[in-house]
Amino acid sequence: MKYSLLTTIIAAIPHLVAAHYTFPDLIVNNTITSDWQYVRITANHYSQAPVTDVTSQAIRCYELDSNSASQSGIATVVAGSTVGFKADNIMGHPGYFSAYMTPASPAANSNQAGLGKTWFKIWEWAPTYSPSTGLVFDSENINQFTFTIPRNTPNGQYLLRGEQIALHLSGTINGAQFYIGCAQINVVGGGSGSPSPTVSFPGAYSATDPGILINIYNLPADFTGYKAPGPAVWRG
Repeated sequence: MKYSLLTTIIAAIPHLVAAHYTFPDLIVNNTITSDWQYVRITANHYSQAPVTDVTSQAIRCYELDSNSASQSGIATVVAGSTVGFKADNIMGHPGYFSAYMTPASPAANSNQAGLGKTWFKIWEWAPTYSPSTGLVFDSENINQFTFTIPRNTPNGQYLLRGEQIALHLSGTINGAQFYIGCAQINVVGGGSGSPSPTVSFPGAYSATDPGILINIYNLPADFTGYKAPGPAVWRG
């Protein structure tokens, strides 16, 4: 979608037009699982309200409570296969998508999983840019997103973190909206890769990162393209 003067005017209309959402369903090889079957139930499962503070513990997996991990199962996923998340609503907000993984110790359904600097990015879907078109969000108005588990991912249990950073209000600090889901998976048929670089949540993002603090309706004159927050993607 190209953002122009007309879009800027439309942006002034209250943003209640586009609903919020959660990611309750894991997708494995085109099969959509049941709500919260393998995804940790999130604190916004009723309100659908996003996370806006990148320094909060909620930025990791946004769990409802300490029981979320144990109440969800662990899905078996073959390295190199297609996985993803399905939202409970149309994702009408323009934004940036990414997926992270972390080895889960002692297990994927443990509250201790993913607490350290162990997360690595495996996929991203950023808006494109050119001076003639502006920012174009091909990901807008979808209800699911999929990607591939890298073939060289070592076997074992992981948390798989899917995220959209909605950017329609991101022109002010804490205006960006983070929609997050963490699935519990067991990777089989993998390789001997060494995923890197690794980050922690919170810690991976700053509220002033250029991909988080950005007015998509009024880009600066020297803008050259969207700068994704977080680490580089590990391709495996």
